[in-house]
Amino acid sequence: MGAMSTRVPVGLYAITDSRLTPPATLTASVEAAIRGGAVMIQYREKSAPAAERLAQAQNLQSVCASAGIPLLINDDPKLARRVGAAGVHLGQTDCSAEEARYLLGDDAIIGITCHADPVLAEAAANAGADYLAFGRFFTSSTKPDAPAAAPDILVQAKRLGLPATAIGGITTENGELLIRAGADLLAVVGGLFGGTPEAIEHKARIFQRLFASHHPLFSIPR
Repeated sequence: MGAMSTRVPVGLYAITDSRLTPPATLTASVEAAIRGGAVMIQYREKSAPAAERLAQAQNLQSVCASAGIPLLINDDPKLARRVGAAGVHLGQTDCSAEEARYLLGDDAIIGITCHADPVLAEAAANAGADYLAFGRFFTSSTKPDAPAAAPDILVQAKRLGLPATAIGGITTENGELLIRAGADLLAVVGGLFGGTPEAIEHKARIFQRLFASHHPLFSIPR
């Protein structure tokens, strides 16, 4: 079972989405999130051609490396390895954490979706996950059919010695509830992206203030 990972930061975890961060605005949107205080970025793109995904991931890796924050790739450890990303996020139907660790090495950050299931959380911890992701906590346009989760499931990650990530319908209005319940990361898609760079940066700063006020381990990174 994994010990508490020191590789995983505390704060806003910004996740891209092809509808909200299309190619024309992807880089500017991520840069705005980082300026506002996002501590980790996930590149999530499931439908673009492989060459386009590679180019976008390489670009975001450059952006994140310049800012000194981790980039994770959704579902694709081979792409993560190819672009030199910090790690990967895996769903329950993706490759195993052991396979991802073999490809990416001991220093990679591997996150695993656990929905609202303590059994899945324990299995992920035993498989070597660096953080456990729970949700959806609120109505989500990104994953409308995902099983609902209650905030108290976040305690499960602490019992297993791992950081807890909350996802699903999170906004600047409801994020405080989840931080108080134990979330170390708020994984946000629609509650962050989809507006102008100025609006994205503004929302990211609000999330940053929520962590500064309510999470004992949060420190402003810049």
